[in-house]
Amino acid sequence: MKKIIFLIIAAIFVYGFLQERGVSIPAIRGISIPSIPFSISKSNSNSDSFLQRAYKNRESNKQVNGKGVVIKMLSDDLQGSRHQRFILRLDSGQTLLIAHNIDLAPRINGLRSGDSVEFYGEYEWNSKGGVLHWTHHDPNKRHVAGWLKHNGRTYQ
Repeated sequence: MKKIIFLIIAAIFVYGFLQERGVSIPAIRGISIPSIPFSISKSNSNSDSFLQRAYKNRESNKQVNGKGVVIKMLSDDLQGSRHQRFILRLDSGQTLLIAHNIDLAPRINGLRSGDSVEFYGEYEWNSKGGVLHWTHHDPNKRHVAGWLKHNGRTYQ
């Protein structure tokens, strides 16, 4: 019985995973499976597509990953927790403000325009493309740990 339940749950997750990536699965006679939202994408093109949809639909609180190129370095935000800030351009052309908490994670020293940065964090909508934050561990262990990767080093 436990094996059957496990297989059913696994099948639902696989279905949702494929559905998020646009793979159509034919219906099984009269069985309707509801849409299952997934917000984590493994390939950059899928994460770009997901971020484009999140921006278009004004969605927030979405855990995402991807990669972009730094197009602008900004001054640190020193209000409350300190954040290193910079803007990435994704392959899709969308821009994304990165707000990396440097009170909880190391600063990316030597970061420059033109550098490639991978990310995993929480997306928040704004009118300019969105903001990515939670790119660090959570000392209280209540939030998924995020990260940034630059030149082979992970900042968390």
